[in-house]
Amino acid sequence: MLRHRRMLAATVIFLISTVMSVPAALADPPPQAPAHGWRAKHDPYYVGYTGRHWNDDYGIREGRCDRDRVGTVLGAVVGGAVGSAVGNDDNRLIAILAGAAIGAIIGHEIGEDMDRNDRACFGHSLELLDDGHRVRWEGARSGLRYTLTPRGRFKRDDRVCRRFTLVRESGGHKVTRRGSACRYGEGEWRMFDG
Repeated sequence: MLRHRRMLAATVIFLISTVMSVPAALADPPPQAPAHGWRAKHDPYYVGYTGRHWNDDYGIREGRCDRDRVGTVLGAVVGGAVGSAVGNDDNRLIAILAGAAIGAIIGHEIGEDMDRNDRACFGHSLELLDDGHRVRWEGARSGLRYTLTPRGRFKRDDRVCRRFTLVRESGGHKVTRRGSACRYGEGEWRMFDG
């Protein structure tokens, strides 16, 4: 009986010491986790298509561009430079779709209602979204909605480019266009014909 108790005690001590010696398993949060907690403390950036670090994704990785927050950032941009810092002490950045020929390239019915907030949702989505994933946002007018899906990557004139599908919905009418855009400078995307 004494021998049985000693063996039981030895087994219990062995099990406790084994459990205590196993290091705790620490895991990174999943990529779809919101930017708070671990990410905010250790890696506060969103890595873009070209490897650039962005401080905010404005909801794009979750599939919805926050047009109001985008508009606030764009309203504060000093000098109106795309991809620039919002203010002297502020390092919030945003990519934008630039160029005057947007309507001519993707069609008048899509380009006519796009304002700078829409172009920022568009450009920042090209900057951050993985191929095949989509992002939606509400346009300036009630009932107007855009859906953008990047489709493929390529190079043109040594520039990083992406193919995309853009859908505009308004009043029960849906228009779908395919196009391409290339990255110029710091966060500026420009469409091209072809």
